[in-house]
Amino acid sequence: MTAGPGTEMARALRLSVLRLSRRLRQESIGLGEITPSQMSALTVLSQHGELTLGELAAIERVAPPSMTRIAARLEANGYLERRPDSADRRVARVAISAAGADLLGQSRARGDAFVAAGLERLTDEEREVLARAVPLLQRLASDQSDPDGPAS
Repeated sequence: MTAGPGTEMARALRLSVLRLSRRLRQESIGLGEITPSQMSALTVLSQHGELTLGELAAIERVAPPSMTRIAARLEANGYLERRPDSADRRVARVAISAAGADLLGQSRARGDAFVAAGLERLTDEEREVLARAVPLLQRLASDQSDPDGPAS
């Protein structure tokens, strides 16, 4: 496979995004014993509302047994509520709890504060460039099959 003209930019962008993502995850470490996978599941539940474990696993693109373990830990910590499905009692539905929503809010606030502090160190022109880049980054992060997909 040959390298195209965008390969160097793709490498640099990928590395920058990974580093920023790692730093944002580190900012939420002080919020308790929660893994990135657990935080991601809480985020999905916050956005989508009550889901079956199968639906949550599909959205997160993990195997159902993995999601069952993630949900069990979240439930044990009080961040998730599990309910039987009204149509099929064998199916479990899960929803973010008040404690989970609070944890997610704290994590988002810490991440926003970290990014805001970084933005303060930039020039007005640099912040303007980033403001123009945000919609492009959202498109890159969205499902490739849906170029107009929703931004998170």
